[in-house]
Amino acid sequence: MPKDAGPQAKTNPGRFFEDYTVGDVIEHAVPRTVSGGERALYHALYPARHALYSSDEFARACGLPESPLDDLAAFHIVFGKSVPDVSLNAVANLGYAEARWLRPVYVGDTIRSSSEVIGLKQNSSGKTGVVYVRTTGRNQHGLAVMEFARWVMVKKRDLDAPAPETVVPDLAPAVAPEKLVLPGGIDFSAYDFVQAGEAHRLSDYRVGEVIDHVDGVTIEEAEHMMATRLWQNTSKTHFDATPREDRKRLIYGGHVMSMARALSFNGLANAQCIVAINGGSHTNPCFAGDTVRAWSEVLDIAETPAPGVGAIRLRLVAVKEGGMAGQLKGEDGKYLPHVLLDLDYWALMPV
Repeated sequence: MPKDAGPQAKTNPGRFFEDYTVGDVIEHAVPRTVSGGERALYHALYPARHALYSSDEFARACGLPESPLDDLAAFHIVFGKSVPDVSLNAVANLGYAEARWLRPVYVGDTIRSSSEVIGLKQNSSGKTGVVYVRTTGRNQHGLAVMEFARWVMVKKRDLDAPAPETVVPDLAPAVAPEKLVLPGGIDFSAYDFVQAGEAHRLSDYRVGEVIDHVDGVTIEEAEHMMATRLWQNTSKTHFDATPREDRKRLIYGGHVMSMARALSFNGLANAQCIVAINGGSHTNPCFAGDTVRAWSEVLDIAETPAPGVGAIRLRLVAVKEGGMAGQLKGEDGKYLPHVLLDLDYWALMPV
């Protein structure tokens, strides 16, 4: 609760920049028990077709007890828990780093999350500041299912409040392959490429290759609102259009992330499990009516100790109308205006 909410306050206006202190640990409210409905609705909202997350039988053939919840669905649940305490008054979610999936989430698991404030930096305008947090999601046994660092630009309540000491955390540019955590028991030695939908294995990809995923989806207001509510993400920018001069709701960046990941099936159907996010930026705003397309670049390839399982590092880029595969930044080094998302992640793929 913000420090000046007062003894009579019953509602929570959210934290502002001056309400954060480096080292604070915030336990987020409202644990969520995952049902099969999350998977069904996730697959209804996005063209998600990766076999490991669609079929219990396919998952068992790959060494898992059943089909887990889609990795990004688990991410959205953990992320959504943190929004009322971290980004309710955010101007923008700026980026991610050091994200690792530590164990799968299965139907019946109850997920909760907490965040530690790891950095603060007031912006030169004096109206906003950047808050850095490390968020951890845990299941009903207290075991971590994932962790990630993110940073958000948050409004100040009192423009005259003194700036805190600047602390910018030293975040790794990428998760090293040896630090990737693989789902227990995973085994791709008997992988069924026919059922997975594509014949391409890890050895078919080369570093530097760019894959145009071809397909596009026009973002609908209703679907975005449903998805954001599904993850219990309460950020005002996604629901309340009145603060913006253009009276548009800002599409949740995770919605764009999941849409791009689902579109990447065409060309990367066998990039099954996301096991880490090295970095990510929501580079330009997305609004209802924008048509999202995606392309990927292969950044690296690595071995893993699991039978038949390799790791592929990919840059996933979401673009709207006018964006072209392989085009990311202009000569000035800034992202092109059609680029919506630049996501650097590791996925597991049969060798």
